Amino acid sequence: MFLKVLFLEGKARKELFNKYPPKTVYISSSRINCAKNGDFDTYTSSAIAYAWFIWEKGYCGETIIKWTN
Repeated sequence: MFLKVLFLEGKARKELFNKYPPKTVYISSSRINCAKNGDFDTYTSSAIAYAWFIWEKGYCGETIIKWTN
């Protein structure tokens, strides 16, 4: 899932991650511009950090965090 890094926060999500840990989280080291409805003319910059969250069915180990770009 491509989500905001803020998805890592919260007590309810902590329970989710304890029960179903993502195998890997790839955090973008630069800000990625995500434009609503592909409207990059209106949305020209991003102050939001994003990451790819990768779950593997049946995975029970520790989550690996890596950085991209």
